[in-house]
Amino acid sequence: MPSNIKLIAGSSNPLLAQAIAQNLGLPLAKTNFRRFADMEMFVEILENVRGEDTFVIQPTSYPSNDTLMELLITIDALRRSSARRITAVVPYYGYSRQDRKSSPRSPITAKLVANLMTVAGADRVLTMDLHAGQIQGFFDIPLDNLYAAPILVRDIRDNMAIQGKMPSDLTIVSPDVGGVVRARSLAKKLDADLAIIDKRREKANESEVMNIIGDIQGKHCLLVDDMVDSAGTLCNAATAMMDAGAKTVAAYCTHGVFSGKAVERIEASQLTNVTCTDSIAATSAVAACKKIRQLSIAPLLAEAIARIGQDRSVSSLFSY
Repeated sequence: MPSNIKLIAGSSNPLLAQAIAQNLGLPLAKTNFRRFADMEMFVEILENVRGEDTFVIQPTSYPSNDTLMELLITIDALRRSSARRITAVVPYYGYSRQDRKSSPRSPITAKLVANLMTVAGADRVLTMDLHAGQIQGFFDIPLDNLYAAPILVRDIRDNMAIQGKMPSDLTIVSPDVGGVVRARSLAKKLDADLAIIDKRREKANESEVMNIIGDIQGKHCLLVDDMVDSAGTLCNAATAMMDAGAKTVAAYCTHGVFSGKAVERIEASQLTNVTCTDSIAATSAVAACKKIRQLSIAPLLAEAIARIGQDRSVSSLFSY
């Protein structure tokens, strides 16, 4: 491991940062994060970083505005401290859902955030499972978009394989048309069938009508998505699938946002469990929920950081 790597942990997900540091065998740099009386943020790096290869670990999850601003201020502090290279390690990229103009006079905030990181002084970005692949093109600096699929596939095999073989009644389900590519890729790796949920809202303020494309009768179904936010669509999909004859319904996702009453919905739903990564720190409600499991992405991120620090290829980390 290069001796000139410095790891800086933001306040968004300290447990993930500690796990990454442990995997790398490196300490976290000493920092001072505090606020002024009017809640302005202040960030101070308490170690020499001149000429160092620095990595700021900060998912921009809830509260998104605060965690994003903290990331930008930290990057600026490192730039003004003459760090040789600054990599923003952003496992969960906030504002990624605003990746196009969805209505007249609306912003493309995913691009705005990319601009902010670049102007602040980031030299490259390391992230995971962007909501839309085209966001990579929003950056004018190098970006590595890792995939959680290898971790999810490994966990599915460990939990569902019988004598080394996946059950023949396993079906991977995309909760919407937009996630078909992701679901198809996992289905291929697991040698499983594929189904798709077609969501349609006939009128405003009326519940969605869900049509299921594919055979799920008597099948163990796994809903696969990049994130779970309010969990409304996920729980409604589980109900529709059980009504259509599914044997069981579980869910796998990369980013467990779990906002609002998401945990309550999952607890009351027909989902057997929801498995996500620790890209976003678990709240006390998430940690207490017996139906929610978290898988660690620290080893994958640590390996990517090590390769970037050694100027080695990270492309092999994209395959599984």
